Amino acid sequence: MSQLFYTLPKRLTVSPSPPLLHFNYRSSRTRLVCSKMPTESSPSPLTHSITIPSQLSQPVHVVAAPGLSESDFRCAVESTLFKQWLKNLQSETGILANGDMLLKQVLIQGVDMFGKRIGFLKFKADIFCKETGQKVRVPTGRVILELPAGMLDDDKGDFVGTAVREVEEETGIQLKLEDMIDLTAFLYPSTGCKFFPSAGGCDEEISLFLYRGRVDKEIIMQLQGKETGLRDHGELIKVRVVPYRELWRTTPDAKVLTAIALYEMASKEELLPSRT
Repeated sequence: MSQLFYTLPKRLTVSPSPPLLHFNYRSSRTRLVCSKMPTESSPSPLTHSITIPSQLSQPVHVVAAPGLSESDFRCAVESTLFKQWLKNLQSETGILANGDMLLKQVLIQGVDMFGKRIGFLKFKADIFCKETGQKVRVPTGRVILELPAGMLDDDKGDFVGTAVREVEEETGIQLKLEDMIDLTAFLYPSTGCKFFPSAGGCDEEISLFLYRGRVDKEIIMQLQGKETGLRDHGELIKVRVVPYRELWRTTPDAKVLTAIALYEMASKEELLPSRT
């Protein structure tokens, strides 16, 4: 018996499942090289240069979006948040650690201050696969084990249908709509039957779904290491099959950990429908 978990937020459809992502990378360190910044009255864009060990011959250009002040720009590039992201890129599981990817440019888009420190830093990174030239998305800077995920097109989107589609795109597994179980539906109605992964800073709402079915071992093993995802959407995905008993210790993904908690409690309370 194999089991798949799925998560779906208000605008985000997430599908947790044993097949997950994993890469191994070397570690290295980041070195910042500052260039003189123009004054706020200068028509030239604010720029900064970063040299990192994995691409010494190709410095990373950091530029400010139109309207961003010089003080906010300097605060951003010198912040612990930005430096930690750069460090993540080159960590053991970092996207740049094995030399397959290239960081070309970072666009600093906005800075929200919490008193004297940065609360939120928004930037867009141009990271490309050297082999294909295609752009990839790396919010954390690292490749982690994560559930299949996606976004709803609008507030009237089909949660279950989107979950099924995302699972097929990101794992190659085809599921039946009628066999999907909404784990978040077991929450009290006062919760909205969704969960907030970071209620203090974001109003993203997520629903979690479970799928149960029987699959031959050979088919499951064929999924191990399979490359999937929509490359034109910046998705770089490699499937990893993980035994359920080990799942909670293999990932920092909140969707996975929440899915496990809801599944275990729903099982304990005998809320899950009988297996067919």
